[in-house]
Amino acid sequence: MKYAVMKKNILFGLICLFVCTLGCADKRKYHDAKSSDIKTDNSELVNEILLFQKKLNEEFQNPETSPLPDRYRKDFEGLDFFQPDTSFRVLATLERTADAIPFMMPTTTERLSEEVVYGIVHFALKGNKYSLEVYQNLELKDTEGYEDYLFLPFLDNTNGEETYAGGRYLDLEIPEGNSIVIDFNRAYNPYCVYNKKYSCPIVPKRNLLNTKITAGVKSFKTK
Repeated sequence: MKYAVMKKNILFGLICLFVCTLGCADKRKYHDAKSSDIKTDNSELVNEILLFQKKLNEEFQNPETSPLPDRYRKDFEGLDFFQPDTSFRVLATLERTADAIPFMMPTTTERLSEEVVYGIVHFALKGNKYSLEVYQNLELKDTEGYEDYLFLPFLDNTNGEETYAGGRYLDLEIPEGNSIVIDFNRAYNPYCVYNKKYSCPIVPKRNLLNTKITAGVKSFKTK
């Protein structure tokens, strides 16, 4: 992951705001897959996914960065992930929406998050074409280190079964041109999945993918 832990804390403090106070931690996670189980199109890309998973697990284990309550964190061994699958890493076309009007995105609490539709990403996945809105938080863009941060929340047909019913999130960066890589292997759960003290943006229904995204973090289940 590109950003340091301290910067991630700023990011999630804005996106996953505590209900009773401003403050938050980091994001996502998954467990190592056996090499014999991995669908390999490119070993380097798979290694990047595994590294992402390893770092995410470390964040969830660290009491300073974990969203997990102590009662869950003390027995935490790793989040459940789909096997790395590079077919869910796509090159999308970014259609910028320069005239988009800012709006207040609802969250899981009464808090509203001021966002703007930065653009629409168009891509093909397993032979079908899709599009999703990507958002820019108006407060976050003025935070040092996050001027280029884009937020991509999405829903898909695994929700409520293999994955969290409310959808998942992806972090992106504004590209120099009109092409942007979207790797669904990096999809992670909102922090409110792990701890009800967090307030998380609700995924717009516009961002429903009518397919199964069997990549990234699965549902969180406690022992």
